[in-house]
Amino acid sequence: MIVTDLLKGGWRDMAFAPFRPGIEICTIHAGPPHVALLRYAPGAGAPRHRHAGLETILVLDGSQSDENGHYDTGSLVLNPEGSIHSVRSDEGCVVLIQWTRPVEFLEGE
Repeated sequence: MIVTDLLKGGWRDMAFAPFRPGIEICTIHAGPPHVALLRYAPGAGAPRHRHAGLETILVLDGSQSDENGHYDTGSLVLNPEGSIHSVRSDEGCVVLIQWTRPVEFLEGE
């Protein structure tokens, strides 16, 4: 599969489906490793979770935040195995995400 002009907004023409409340997914490779685009609506987020394997995020549009910082367009974020965080996007964003193993949600922790 080839996706052209991804950094210039080529993701806008791709098909997204519901994933979590306020977040849509466009699966690029069903993995492993898994590769997808996630599109966050303004104010959307993912609850606290633990990474069972490496997750890599490239922010393509907008910005995303977690307990460790705020990541604007162009930011590359690596979440190593065992790391824990929650994610939010106040303004909305689109990220390219790659993960090796599913996360474990820690709701109620």
